[in-house]
Amino acid sequence: MKELIGASLKYQAGKLQVLDQYLLPHEEVWHVCRDVENMQSLINNLQVRGAPLIGLAATLLVAYLAEQEATREELREAIDALEATRPTAVNLKHCMDCLRHALQQDDFVGEIVFRAEQLFEEDVALCQRIAEHGVALVDASDNILTHCNTGALATAGIGTALGVIFTAAQKYGNIHVWVDETRPLLQGGRLTAYELERWQIPYTLLCDSMAATLMAAGKVDKIFVGADRIAANGDFANKVGTYNLAVLANYHNIPFYVVAPKTTFDAQCAHGGEIEIEQRNASEVTGVSGSFGACQWAPDRTSVFNPAFDVTPASLVTAWVFDSGIYNQPAFSSV
Repeated sequence: MKELIGASLKYQAGKLQVLDQYLLPHEEVWHVCRDVENMQSLINNLQVRGAPLIGLAATLLVAYLAEQEATREELREAIDALEATRPTAVNLKHCMDCLRHALQQDDFVGEIVFRAEQLFEEDVALCQRIAEHGVALVDASDNILTHCNTGALATAGIGTALGVIFTAAQKYGNIHVWVDETRPLLQGGRLTAYELERWQIPYTLLCDSMAATLMAAGKVDKIFVGADRIAANGDFANKVGTYNLAVLANYHNIPFYVVAPKTTFDAQCAHGGEIEIEQRNASEVTGVSGSFGACQWAPDRTSVFNPAFDVTPASLVTAWVFDSGIYNQPAFSSV
């Protein structure tokens, strides 16, 4: 497999390495991944995260195993096991389906490696096209609110929603970003803030519950979010808390944009009610942990509701930004 390098995933000198996003922003640790169990752990523990990146990390591991002379059956088992790690994000399923097709070919090793390289490079190109389309929705001096992390850490390229913001900042130089902390795992406070700081884009961090106050004060011009799965009717699943923002944006007449690659669109899913929502560990809500350590603030027997994602109805979306263009509600059926 040839050299492939992204912000948080790389294949160099025969080694597959992933940046530990759980330890960011204070520690930058790269893990070498050589087996399925290791990759499953990295994905489940959110050391590898972001819908596009999860799919690509799993794909590169299968390609690595193929080059290490894993049998056809071993590769089939690896693909099935990796797909089962995160059920909501459709990008992982898309990538694994591509590898299943490659596995049926006579030269399955060569075909898997080719598909892995192709998917990685395609994601870089998709991110670039998304940004080129999405920047048309941004005006100079905009104050943009975003949720979770949708930047280069979550993709092979410059990102989805955050990639649009990065491109707009390069174009205008005076974009400001409101960053939701993104409870319970703080992807906004840890990862989006980390990326914006590296890119030298002005930002302000806020608790998720403060967004309504900002909107009421007229301090939010637009909202850009990513997606983990978009249903055929335009409903979409994204990091929990996104639905809240969509309702608030609708009330305050603020444009609400969903930004994603075509690999996130699931034509086989009729509507948001069919999207499986992953339930996460209670400890993510009863306390907090990271490179800074860990603590628990809730009583030991606390009952917890902790869905990783919520579903936002299409009726609350101003437009969807794909690599193929911008689609408003009347045009979405042509995606």
